[in-house]
Order: sequence, then structure tokens, then C-alpha cells
Amino acid sequence: MKNLPRGLWILLIANAVIALGFGLIAPALPIFAKTFDVSSAAAGFVVSAFALMRLLFAPAGGRLVTILGERKIYLTGLLIVALSTAACAFAQSYWQLLVFRAAGGIGSTMFTVSAMALLIRLSPQEVRGRASGYFSAGFLVGNLTGPLIGAALVDFGLRLPFVVYAIALLVATAVVATFMPPPPEPQRADAADAVLPAAPAFFASLRQREYRAILTSNFAQGWASMGVRVALVPIFVQDGLGYGTAWAGIILACYAAGNMIAILLSGRLSDRYGRRAVMIPGLIVAAAGTLLLGYSPDIWIALALTAVAGVGSGLFAPTHQAALGDMLAGKRRGGSALAAYGMASDLGAVSGPILTGLVADVFGFGPAFIVTGCVVLLALAMWLVTPRQLTTSSATRSADPIRR
Repeated sequence: MKNLPRGLWILLIANAVIALGFGLIAPALPIFAKTFDVSSAAAGFVVSAFALMRLLFAPAGGRLVTILGERKIYLTGLLIVALSTAACAFAQSYWQLLVFRAAGGIGSTMFTVSAMALLIRLSPQEVRGRASGYFSAGFLVGNLTGPLIGAALVDFGLRLPFVVYAIALLVATAVVATFMPPPPEPQRADAADAVLPAAPAFFASLRQREYRAILTSNFAQGWASMGVRVALVPIFVQDGLGYGTAWAGIILACYAAGNMIAILLSGRLSDRYGRRAVMIPGLIVAAAGTLLLGYSPDIWIALALTAVAGVGSGLFAPTHQAALGDMLAGKRRGGSALAAYGMASDLGAVSGPILTGLVADVFGFGPAFIVTGCVVLLALAMWLVTPRQLTTSSATRSADPIRR
């Protein structure tokens, strides 16, 4: 880690602060929505609305990154989310909460797409898996501690976590604005003055099997980790198992703990053995920890299964992120391909809570988590049919675009 550039260090620190705030509101958001006397599906839609706005704004966000640069868009996005989160704390109705939370999705896609572009720009290929692991680890440090702190804060009211999250985002904005230098333009090692090729556009990228697998696994990540985990798991703990909000924070922290354990290994393993070799076991483990969660007889089994799912996610989430970096490294800003990558996750985060919330309302929590596990299995199937030579270790890959 000593050789990481300064800008990447700042990105990692800011990412941890952002994730801490996100974790703070995770156990409170769906329960806060239910205080307005709405169904589980409606409470889940508050989570989905955030992702829906991210999804709708992603093409424009990718374009803005290409035109204005990563740093400006990153800072603007953080400020938008900070203001919208503060507004959520003062919502007086379900619809106000829905609108305020949805508005934050615009800023979220801005700083997410720009953060991915910065990560790719600043990470050398031979350590890109580890850099992606560190990036995810920063998110998980916040995600691990955030739900625990958030669970404690809700004892003082469900609105307080939103205020604290807004402050955390303002801190992250100040850190980046003060300490992150403008990223250098990429250069080719063999001809520094040559014109760099453009990153492949979305439809050109879509013809590559690995890119399709990356999109599918990111969709599964959005559905299971960013959507159902945040929207349905706290309600399952409260309504399905009969435990309070504090336990919702604990179970989310167990997921993050499993993520952290896996991420400490996944980046290095994917750099050494290849992306596909780590993706497939990760997806298998994540599916195994998800399929039976809704049938947990007690909180302890639920905690264990959640931790297992977290381990699986920690194996595959940073790995497909590194695989995307392999595709776009050495190119000019690939706004459309990056935006589509983010949109895949957001599409999962939008549809997951709504559909599983409806399934839970009609059939119960067990079938809802089976549906989620099947989405992860779909991603597994996509990676199983991805040729091995497309996902070899970064040490043996050429600097050329991935071969079809």
C-alpha cells in the first residue's frame, strides 16, 4: 500500500466516511418509512427510489464525468446527497421522505461514477485487484461500524441518523476538496505522446462476454446487497423474527464483517489467479447464504447466514470491479461503459426491494430471499460461461483491450 498515489489514498478515506454515513441510516430508513403506516413494499420503495434516480441519471452522470472531469462531479454529487439526506430528517410524511431520498440518488450516481473513474485512472494494472479491494474495504469499514452506531442512534429517534449522515458527507466533501489533487491524464507506456484510444462505448462493450458477466454480477450485487439487504432484512428482523431495531443494525454489521474478511483476500487472489477464479466461488457462497435466510428459525442462524452472504459478496464485488478496470485502463474516460456498470447495480437496487417486498407481503420472507438467491445464481451462470482466457490474472494480461 506504500506505493499508492496520494489521490487514491484520499479517495479511500472519503469512501470510508461516505460509507459510515450510509451505514448509519441503513437500519433506520425502512423502519422510519413504516412509521407512516405503509406496507413493506412501500417501505422498500423508499430504498428503491434512491436507486431509481441513480439509474435514470446515470447516463447524464457518465457524460458529465467525460466533459467536466471526475473531481468536480465527485464533489458536486457529495453536496447534493448531503442536502437531500438532511431534508429526510425533517420529512413529515411518507411522500416527503420518498421525494427527499430520491433526490439524493442524483448526487449519488455523480460521485459513484466519478469515484470509479478515479479508481481506474489511479490504479496500476498489476495491483488493480488489490486497489479495488482497498476501495471496497474502505466502504465496508464504514458499513461495518455505521449500522452499529446507527442502531444506537435510533434510541434517540429515527431522524437523528439522517442528520449525522449529512454531516459525514459534508466532512467527506471537505476532505476531497482540500487534499485531493486533480488526477493526471493517462499516458501510454510505449508512446507517451500518442493519442489515447477512446474507451469502448456501451454497445461495443456489450459484445464482450466478460462485460456482460460484469453487468449481471453487478446487477446481483445491487439487488442483494444494496437493495434487499437494506430494505428487507431490517423488516425481516423486526416482523419475521420479532427483534428490535438494534438487532437490525447488528445483522447488517455481520454482513459487513463477512465482507471485510473476504475483501482482505479477494483483491490479491484475483490479481494472482484471475478475476473469474475468484468470482465463481464468491457467487456460490453469496447464493448459499441468501437462499435460506428467510427461513431462519432464530436470530443466531440469521446472523450466521448473513455473515456467509457477506463473505461471498466480499469475494465477487471488488473482483468484477477490477475486471471492469482491466477493460477500461489506458483509455480516455469511458463515461458510457462506467455509467452502464453503475446502472446495472442501480437497476437491481430498484427492482429488488420492490419485488421482494411484494413477495414478502403475499408469500412471506422465505420465498422473498429465495428469489434474491436466484438472482445471484443467474450471475453465477453468466460467469460460468465466460471463457477462462478472458479473465486471466492481471500479471499475464496485455495492456490491450480484452479479446472477444
